Amino acid sequence: MDKDINIQGIGQEGPLAGRIALVAGATRGAGRALAVEIGRAGATVYVTGRTTREHASEVGRTTETIEETAELVTKAGGTGIAVPTDHLDEGQVRALIERIDRDQRRLDILVNDLWGGEHLLVDSVFGKKSWETPLADGLRILELGVRSHVITAALALPLLVRSQAPVHVEVTDGTAVSNRRYRENLYYDLAKNAPIRIAFGLEEELAEYGGTAVAVTPGFLRSEQMLTHFGVTEENWRDAVAQEPDFAIAESPLYLARAVAALAADPDRAARWNGKSTSSAELARTYGVRDVDGSQPDAWAYFEDVRYGGKEGTADDYR
Repeated sequence: MDKDINIQGIGQEGPLAGRIALVAGATRGAGRALAVEIGRAGATVYVTGRTTREHASEVGRTTETIEETAELVTKAGGTGIAVPTDHLDEGQVRALIERIDRDQRRLDILVNDLWGGEHLLVDSVFGKKSWETPLADGLRILELGVRSHVITAALALPLLVRSQAPVHVEVTDGTAVSNRRYRENLYYDLAKNAPIRIAFGLEEELAEYGGTAVAVTPGFLRSEQMLTHFGVTEENWRDAVAQEPDFAIAESPLYLARAVAALAADPDRAARWNGKSTSSAELARTYGVRDVDGSQPDAWAYFEDVRYGGKEGTADDYR
C-alpha cells in the first residue's frame, strides 16, 4: 500500500470527503478537470491514462501527464493517486481495480472519460464518408471510444456496487438530443453515442444498489489540445474566434467538472439523473455552477438554435 493513500479520507473536507473515485482518462481536458474538482470536494481520486513523465501515448502530447493530474488533485484538497493504465489492456485494468480493492475495499464514483482519438479526426473522419476512412483508423476510434469504456465498466462495476450509493459517469461528446443528428462519420457517430447507451443500459442494473448511471457532455471544450490547435491559451482564447466564430461559445474544462462534482454530491442524484443524458449547461443550471469567467455557456442550445436552426442570435446570447 502506498504511504500517501488516505484510506478513510482523514483530514479531508468537502461534500465528497471520504469518497473513493476513479477517473479513467484523466491526463488532460475534461478528465483532468473532473479529477481535480472531485478531489477539491474531498475525495480520494485514482487517475489513469497512458501518458506519464516517462512515456507518451499515441496522442503525442508530453505536456500533460497523469502524475501532474494527481498532484493537482492533491493540491486542490483531495488525495490524487496516479496509476498508469491502458484501458484497452484487460490485464492492466484488472490490476488497477484489484489495487483499488486492496487499498480501499470499495469504489464510490467511476468516471469513464476515455477517448484519446483526436489525432484521428482531421485526416480520417471529418469530411469523409465512412468508406473513405481508413478501416484501421475507424476501428481504432471504436476501440478508444467504445471498447475501452466497456472493459472499464465491466471490471470496475463489481467494486462500484459495494458503495452505498454508486455513481457511474460516462463522458462523451453530445447529448442524446443533439446526437440525433448524424455526427459526420459512422465511426465517430458510434463512438460518441455508445456512452449514452451505456448509461441508459446501466440505469436498471444500478437501481437496486441505489446507484446513478449518467452520460454527460461538455459543450465546445477549451481543452489543452483545442487551445493548441488554435494557437491560443486559456488567457487569450477569445483571439481564436476570428478563426472559428463558433469558438465564442467555448467553455473551460472546469465547467463540466464543477457540475459533475455537484451531481456526485447530490443526495437526490439517482432520481434526477439515473439513465439520462445531460450536458454541462443543464447541470450548471441545476446546481448553480458557473464557468471560470462567471458565465453559464450552453453550446448545444446555441448549435441547435443558431447554427442548425437558423435562429437569429450570437454566442453571447447563450452565455
